[in-house]
Amino acid sequence: MILCKPCAVCELLLYNTNSSVSKNPRRYSTVTATTERSITAASRKKMSADEARISLVLALASQASSLSQRLVMDLATESAKYLFPRRFEARNLEEALMSVPDLETVKFTVLSRRDQYEIREVEPYFIAETTMPGKNGFDFNGSSQSFNVLAEYLFGKNTMSDKMEMTTPVITRKAQSDGEKMDMTTPVITKRGDQDKWQMSFVLPSKYGSNLPSPKDPSVRITEVPKKIVAVSAFSGFVTDEEVKHRESKLRDALRSDNQFRVKDGALVEVAQYNPPFTLPFARRNEIALEVEKKQQ
Repeated sequence: MILCKPCAVCELLLYNTNSSVSKNPRRYSTVTATTERSITAASRKKMSADEARISLVLALASQASSLSQRLVMDLATESAKYLFPRRFEARNLEEALMSVPDLETVKFTVLSRRDQYEIREVEPYFIAETTMPGKNGFDFNGSSQSFNVLAEYLFGKNTMSDKMEMTTPVITRKAQSDGEKMDMTTPVITKRGDQDKWQMSFVLPSKYGSNLPSPKDPSVRITEVPKKIVAVSAFSGFVTDEEVKHRESKLRDALRSDNQFRVKDGALVEVAQYNPPFTLPFARRNEIALEVEKKQQ
């Protein structure tokens, strides 16, 4: 490196600098402190931005975790309704093995019990119903199609976009001809005598009362079911047309010996199915029902 003598300009600059520092040392201290604070503030701003991003990520993660926990709890609650079902009072071993999901069902009072059946007074309720395709009330394809149509209404395809809770049972039922008035019950499949058609219905949650949302699907109808008295006989297994005929005949025969009640004129059989498809046959609860009335003394 080449060194040279300081020239007049360099000496002047050096002198002025030293002179300024010696004359006003506080000024330079203030400038230095201000510069350091600016650097620190900038650093803090950068840290604050990073911290804000981290806080946002943590908040979103917390919300997601909370939502996941709620979803898990809801799923667990719904699953428990099927994993820990309730049971009706049993009259025999077959009924003792039956179970039903812990879902809302039709309210009724047991008036009397017999060896083969019981008499119930059923409270009024509302149903959503639709006409089934085909001529068989227990046809798998027809039942599945109608079930899905009603489930769509229940789970949001309605004018209020309400997602209603599932209920039980689903009832299949033969109906009278179009010209006659027909009482309705729970999820119901109804056979219209003239047209050879069936109806499937879902019981609607009681909390709505008569203020139910209207279906968006014109094939779904809302109907109120009046109070009635029915004779009910329970059985397990899967429901078939042959089994229904056998159980109906057996129930009618038993009711002929009843001293208090008789089958109401024109009464048609109803079949209630309480369980989802994955339920084992021996644990399934099905019911055959006929509307009855008190005998005149």
